[in-house]
Amino acid sequence: MKVYGVTGWKNAGKTGLMERLVAEISGRGLTVSTVKHAHHDTDVDQPGRDSFRHRAAGAREVLLASPHRWALMHELRDMPEPSLADLMTRLSPVDLVLIEGYKREPHPKIEAFRAQNGKPPLAGRNDTIRAVASDVPHPDLSLPCIDLNDTAAIADFILREVGL
Repeated sequence: MKVYGVTGWKNAGKTGLMERLVAEISGRGLTVSTVKHAHHDTDVDQPGRDSFRHRAAGAREVLLASPHRWALMHELRDMPEPSLADLMTRLSPVDLVLIEGYKREPHPKIEAFRAQNGKPPLAGRNDTIRAVASDVPHPDLSLPCIDLNDTAAIADFILREVGL
């Protein structure tokens, strides 16, 4: 599977870019999966639901199945967070995995950048960043700078980078 990341500061447009890229790339006939890293405690389950009750009772894994989707929830129960490499082995094969976050991992990335954040680009300080998708030009960077709103151009860049 080919892997490419989207990174950037908080509120830089990463999630919106990921959403648009998934729609654009899957619309071109390629299969896409995503991995999203959250720095905070997150839960996909709701208190009171049977699956939540199973986890609360101490189940290590709960597989929830319905006619439209299935989800496997794995409780770490004081175990260390698995590495990105370990998590990738759990994905079914697809043409491209887009990863949001994991800015320190070695896979290639594009940085989502918004000037209103008032923070400097990560590009130039992180050599896994291959381009910047930005709402302003960056003449001081030696990397390609693509309009943050030009999803097709960003998808073209990523697909060229991974050879798809």
